[in-house]
Amino acid sequence: MGSRHNGGASDRAALGNGGAPPVVDKEVDFANYFCTYAFLYHQKEMLSDRVRMNAYYDSIFRNKHHFNGKTVLDVGTGSGILAIWSAQAGAKKVYAVEATKMSEHARALVKSNNVENVVEVIEGSMEDVVLPEKVDVIISEWMGYLLLRESMFDSVICARDRWLKPNGVMYPSHARIWFAPIRSGLVERKENDLEEVMDDWYNFVEDTKDTYGVDMGVLTQPFSAEQRRYYLQTSLWQNLHPNQIIGTAAIIKEIDCLTATVNDISEVRSNFSSSITMENTSLCGFGGWFDVHFRGRKDNPAQQEVELTTAPSKDAGTHWGQQVFLIHPPSCVTEGDNVSVEFLMYRSKENHRLMEVELGCEVRQSSGNLLPAFKSKFHVE
Repeated sequence: MGSRHNGGASDRAALGNGGAPPVVDKEVDFANYFCTYAFLYHQKEMLSDRVRMNAYYDSIFRNKHHFNGKTVLDVGTGSGILAIWSAQAGAKKVYAVEATKMSEHARALVKSNNVENVVEVIEGSMEDVVLPEKVDVIISEWMGYLLLRESMFDSVICARDRWLKPNGVMYPSHARIWFAPIRSGLVERKENDLEEVMDDWYNFVEDTKDTYGVDMGVLTQPFSAEQRRYYLQTSLWQNLHPNQIIGTAAIIKEIDCLTATVNDISEVRSNFSSSITMENTSLCGFGGWFDVHFRGRKDNPAQQEVELTTAPSKDAGTHWGQQVFLIHPPSCVTEGDNVSVEFLMYRSKENHRLMEVELGCEVRQSSGNLLPAFKSKFHVE
């Protein structure tokens, strides 16, 4: 999943094997998150993503032994496409759980595709739904920007701990987050945009005082902080070209979907280094993406492993794109320079489905000289 709307410790109490998601008002959570997926235009965006669709289609139909005659749970079924494919692959029963009124459209699609005797669409949150039996397979497309934005994997963990049989399999089975240094022309553009916005504010303050006799100048500092957050401290959705990657990529998080807990994903911390691989370029920031794999499990493996990647690509971009974190100002680097990175990502206190990232980096040139260090906080919205 993912939406182009780009723009903590208290969440980590554990309960049971998987840990518990933070206590959130359900009506507020629905308004902030679930309602987005109740619209067909959003479902169409995801269904039009060929990389996404091909990976799930191939993972099911190239591994029919995991589905044929089996019981399947589809967490967050949306349009019902994964549930329908599961039935077409031979599942004897599919429970398709959907928290929004999209469930009505899913029922219509299930019926029109003649699998209503196999697929049962259930409207409700996964945390509240009660199934009549345990399942052999849990399938879900739960991934958000930078993998973990949206926190939907919490619901998958809940479903796994409650309903998956001891020898059951997860689709996908594994996930990874990647991070790499990039070059981009957006740094100067964002700085110019901020400068224009502030010039407009100063004119507004002067005009309001001259015309209406009220001095708004006391609000300049909070307005500036608000705009700096938006233009310079919010990650950006981009479909990067591979030639924008200027150094080695690093895996900063690996997840086994069969064993991961909420505590495991509430915070991502990684210290790593990247070697610059391009001559005479600019380190303008970092790009982050993810991949997931459909491997089954060690004692019940996939017959053909399938990968879904959102890495930068010339012609295979996805609706997830990549998340870009810009550095102000950029640094001049060249092949052989080493970038040391400190990365910390955690859930926003204001909205547990959004993420905050603390990012620091230091460049050591091949000559041994150290460039000025960079450190900033970003909002993944």
